[in-house]
Amino acid sequence: MTTRYARQIVLPEVGETGQAKLASSSVLVIGAGGLGCPVLQYLAAAGVGRITIVDHDRIDESNLHRQPLYRITDIGQLKVEVAQKALEALSPSVIVNALAISCDPAVATDLVRSADIIVDAADSIAVTYILSDACKAARKPLVSASCVGLKGYVGAFCAGAPSYRSVFPDIPQKLGNCASLGVLGSVVAVLGGLQAQMVLALILGLDPSPHGRLVSVDLQKLEFGGFSFLDAPEATGFAPPFIAPSDVNPDDTVFELRSLDEVAVSSFPQARRATVETIVERSRDVSESSRIVLCCRSGLRAWRAASLLRDQGHQKLALIAMSDINEVYPQRI
Repeated sequence: MTTRYARQIVLPEVGETGQAKLASSSVLVIGAGGLGCPVLQYLAAAGVGRITIVDHDRIDESNLHRQPLYRITDIGQLKVEVAQKALEALSPSVIVNALAISCDPAVATDLVRSADIIVDAADSIAVTYILSDACKAARKPLVSASCVGLKGYVGAFCAGAPSYRSVFPDIPQKLGNCASLGVLGSVVAVLGGLQAQMVLALILGLDPSPHGRLVSVDLQKLEFGGFSFLDAPEATGFAPPFIAPSDVNPDDTVFELRSLDEVAVSSFPQARRATVETIVERSRDVSESSRIVLCCRSGLRAWRAASLLRDQGHQKLALIAMSDINEVYPQRI
């Protein structure tokens, strides 16, 4: 075992003590795609003791150019199961847990509590905010990366540093994904590698700490940038939470923002149909004391609708992202 890790144990920043820290650490990785693959590979190879992978997706041929954990023969299989086998073959001493589930608010709190460090490599803006809220509450560090095209960034939030919401208080007004905007596999490899480096730095207690630091990358220009956000104030004011479908109460007023083409029958029997453009008119008969739940696929339309309702005096608002298939955040791969 000493031979396996000899090249990193010889580093004064690691040593036998640091290697022991790695072996006793637990990391939760949400997402086993373009960002998740390099994160998982390097954490397992470094000897992190326990890794939990959360991803409900199955392997598609279009994943293979940027997700090297998988092969053509793996197409159709669950990513977490294939990744688990690959990591166990790479580093048999590492305990790998595979959870083929979506990360929603119903499970996020328990998942976060079970790990020392959380890695956001998901493909959903809703999941990012859900994880940030859970990590802030549990005082657990969150390492979140973002990548599309030839650019991206990675940062370490919470647990003594400001949360993701403090740096990104608002969801972007325009979303895209790697299918529509494109991405190079080597770019997600760099960003995923930086995520792994931040995780290892946090475990080893390297100085300076990556806590409260965001590193930006432009690989077209081969430029690195970034900034410290340690002094950023926590977001106040408008911050409607994402909730799980199971958190909807019979007394809630639910607005289904997905079209009939997206979903013919809403998951919520009491749901009313609306769009961002019609939400104010459709909600005129809703008491300001009643909670309004806004549901869409990614959370973007729900966030926009909530902003409009806030301006009308509604304060009890909650969001549900029912799917991460479409409208995903540009950063998520």
